Amino acid sequence: MIELLRRFGGKFRRYMVIGPACKLIEVIFDLLTPLVIAQMIDKGIGSHDVNAVIHYGMVLGAMAVIGISFTLVCQKMAALTSQGMGTDIRGALYEHINKLSYAELDRFGTPSLITRITNDVNQVQLAVALGVRMLIRWPFLAVGSMCAALAIDLKLGVIFLICTPAIGLVFWFVMARCIPYYKQLQAKLDRIALICREGLSGVRVVRAFVREDHERERFAQAADDQANTAIAVGKLSSILNPVTFLVMNLGVCAILWVGGIQVNVGELTQGQVMAFVNYMTQTLTSIVYVANLVVVFTKASASASRINEVLNCVPSITDGDNQQVALPRPGDLASGAPAPALSFDHASFSFGAGAANAVDDVTLELPPGKTLGIIGGTGSGKSTLVSLIPRLYDAGTGSVSVMGTDVRTWPLDQLRHVVATVPQRASLVSGTIRSNLTWRDEAATDEELWAALDMAQASEFVRNKLQGLDAPVEAGGKNFSGGQRQRLTIARALVGSPQVLIMDDSASALDFKTDAALRHAIRERSVRGAAEGGLPLTTVIVSQRVSTVRDADMICVLDHGSVAGLGTHDELYASCQLYREICQSQLRREELEGQQRSAAPTSAPTVPASVCAKEGC
Repeated sequence: MIELLRRFGGKFRRYMVIGPACKLIEVIFDLLTPLVIAQMIDKGIGSHDVNAVIHYGMVLGAMAVIGISFTLVCQKMAALTSQGMGTDIRGALYEHINKLSYAELDRFGTPSLITRITNDVNQVQLAVALGVRMLIRWPFLAVGSMCAALAIDLKLGVIFLICTPAIGLVFWFVMARCIPYYKQLQAKLDRIALICREGLSGVRVVRAFVREDHERERFAQAADDQANTAIAVGKLSSILNPVTFLVMNLGVCAILWVGGIQVNVGELTQGQVMAFVNYMTQTLTSIVYVANLVVVFTKASASASRINEVLNCVPSITDGDNQQVALPRPGDLASGAPAPALSFDHASFSFGAGAANAVDDVTLELPPGKTLGIIGGTGSGKSTLVSLIPRLYDAGTGSVSVMGTDVRTWPLDQLRHVVATVPQRASLVSGTIRSNLTWRDEAATDEELWAALDMAQASEFVRNKLQGLDAPVEAGGKNFSGGQRQRLTIARALVGSPQVLIMDDSASALDFKTDAALRHAIRERSVRGAAEGGLPLTTVIVSQRVSTVRDADMICVLDHGSVAGLGTHDELYASCQLYREICQSQLRREELEGQQRSAAPTSAPTVPASVCAKEGC
């Protein structure tokens, strides 16, 4: 909590000084009130002096008005500080989360991050507000009341010395057992958020498989688990107030008993006894409120540690001092052997220490303007491999280069402008078609947007919209079909003239005709770019369809993260058993027979040098 105050409380420092100062003035009036009441009793009521009663009554009224005025100022300062800090913390959290690499995001998990940026920040806000308003009030009121009471009579002060440690002992007993529960509560809220997110985002699948009862039961179990923990801590906390008030009331009874005796013998006045009772009540009530403040601060401390855990997480992928990379010029391609557009040099990657490699010792090069097809079974590492190109993950060993330069030396903004990625899951945000398409280039003209839509085979259904490019997009693109969402995300990647286009199984919802037309349009874009004196578009296509990758200039067959084959379609069909099995499972008999005839050797078969020498290929 202190770390958050140091980090975000600087510009609210004056509010955090003015607020407690105003509250301190209010507390001083609260401490003077019992003395004024004592004078009213002794000099007014005891002497039957109406004027004295009215006089002291007016003094109490003036003190109340002044106290309320300072209280309102303190409330304003508390609101400005807590809401301002909460806003700044949320903004810093959101900004920092967007700097984290996929590795850190995988470690925290989306539901946990959402809980931290909402519920945990709320707990910190509450603690800050109460800190400005109450942190100085109750401790100062407790100490001040005790000192004032002891100044009235030391004998009655012994009762304070007995009651105060008794309340402190109860407080320690309860808090020592409550604190661990508060940390568990936040973790169990993460679990509830996870189940809610899964159930709501996958509601169509849940209903399709008639799993509503299962999801309700799963949510009920998580909610009951969280409720049981909350009830357990609530039972412990419920002991605090009754016991402390019991001790306080017993103390008041003792004061009245002993004070009554001293009034009879003339050692104390009736007003002094009443003032002593008021101070006793203020002291013990303050201790109770201090205990409640500690509960709030304990919760806030647990939440603050979770917030700091995110803020202190150092992104594993950063720009550092990387300088802008000079892109190759069109003349470089004709002057000699150009640097490869993409290059993997014994690149390996694993999700965490000790885990098996998801990408294992991959080596390949792709010239500019060519197309790389990546194919393999589910879980073979296709998406992980292409994630290394724009540095969504960093290779653990080996290197990955774009345009002849290691991706680690590229500024991230420049790298991800040169490399456009179409993710496996089509993702659109609420807004319009135009606002979604201009993510890569906010200054893109309508002509450029329509050109990208034409290449992505999306212009037809966009033109059919009454508002065209300004047609609304609902959250997640729910008002579009799966194929339309995929084509819009492809068009978004094409805006801004990228040099490398990665399509991570992003045409899975397209029919074969549209898929073929899309690939043809992208090839034409690459050829046209080179012919017009620009840089040709290099394409990486990840797919499980043979028909999608068969025309690629190079095909990489992955098997459990390793390269099982590398070459053209004909080369791999003749030499790679795994690729041949994939073809046989997808192509028609006529296509297979034609392929076998074209691959049949007229002499002793040869294996291309580009083919990986994995056993079985």
